[in-house]
Amino acid sequence: MPDVVYEVQDLHKLYPGTAEPANKGITLQIHEGEIFGLLGDNGAGKTTLVRQMANLLRSTSGSIRLFGRLVSEDPLYVAQHVGYMPQEAHALNVLTVGEALYYTAHLRGLSRSAAQRERDELLALWQIEGLRDRYCQRLSGGQRRLLRLAVCMAGALPVLILDEPTNDLDPLRRRLVWDVLRRANHESGTTIIFVTHDAVEAEKVIERVGILRGGELVALGRPSELKRSVDRKLRLELVVSPERAAPFPAGLSATEVQPGRWVTLLEREEAIDVLNRLDLARIDDLRLYSATLEDLYVHYATQ
Repeated sequence: MPDVVYEVQDLHKLYPGTAEPANKGITLQIHEGEIFGLLGDNGAGKTTLVRQMANLLRSTSGSIRLFGRLVSEDPLYVAQHVGYMPQEAHALNVLTVGEALYYTAHLRGLSRSAAQRERDELLALWQIEGLRDRYCQRLSGGQRRLLRLAVCMAGALPVLILDEPTNDLDPLRRRLVWDVLRRANHESGTTIIFVTHDAVEAEKVIERVGILRGGELVALGRPSELKRSVDRKLRLELVVSPERAAPFPAGLSATEVQPGRWVTLLEREEAIDVLNRLDLARIDDLRLYSATLEDLYVHYATQ
């Protein structure tokens, strides 16, 4: 069994002036060399959880250990072992892209010459060499996202925590992100923890998943294990004009996972009957296939 990197025990976080906690009794372990995904809707408590794990937010109760040590014991301990990528990083705005990478690598212990090499390697790795002398505040949303990923990786820390790493990115850059992260995990054994609400993307890379709903951890495990609750079902997906309701037969419930994109789960024996009753003239696209991680996410997040 790989060593435990993070051990979170009965974690609660209640923000001042709020009645409901943002995190409620979360307990989980993350192991060395693992790619771990946290799924949940907006407001599910994902960012609150990882900010506590990065020691940027104090917990109301419970404990978080990193490599067996309480993260609250030393304000510098997490920074020495964990690269954290937030959704926003305004502190970088006064620096150029090259400066942001160089100073991060240098502050994480690399010599000046090593930090310069690290800067150049990260610029090439993330395909942002042309942005080296541009100020961070002048970057587009997607360019900022790639820079924050590069900064997170500077210094080759053993753990990465990434909050929505592919937001604002086009499909080619999304593929670049997952390719780079898989390579870091495979070649260096980097433990990667990432937050997302996109279960379709997450299924491509994660080894284990935690699903949050209303601040609580409602499911935890390997997708193949968790999907046993839905693996005898078929996923029917309809795409229609966003302003139009999906033309499912009466009595069949469905979830709109994106504007105009509707999903329902069917028992295998009822699939043919449902397909025969669909009004195909009102449907732009139709897909029927076995259940996915997104279905698992919808199953647990809406119970």
